Amino acid sequence: MFGAAFLGLAGSFFPYLVPPSITYREAANPDNSLAFLLVGAVILLPLILGYTAYAYWIFCSKVHAGEGYH
Repeated sequence: MFGAAFLGLAGSFFPYLVPPSITYREAANPDNSLAFLLVGAVILLPLILGYTAYAYWIFCSKVHAGEGYH
């Protein structure tokens, strides 16, 4: 319900970000900044996912079925 209300609010403001002065195109960052962030995401996201998978692989055998925190 919250998501639907938020989408309805966003739809009523379209195309203005800060009604009625700035459109979403005027509020967007320059292409250079977006390209820099894209390169950073392309490099760091696989590293983060790889580390998460490695940590899962290391710790998945530490807990046996039926064991828990209690």
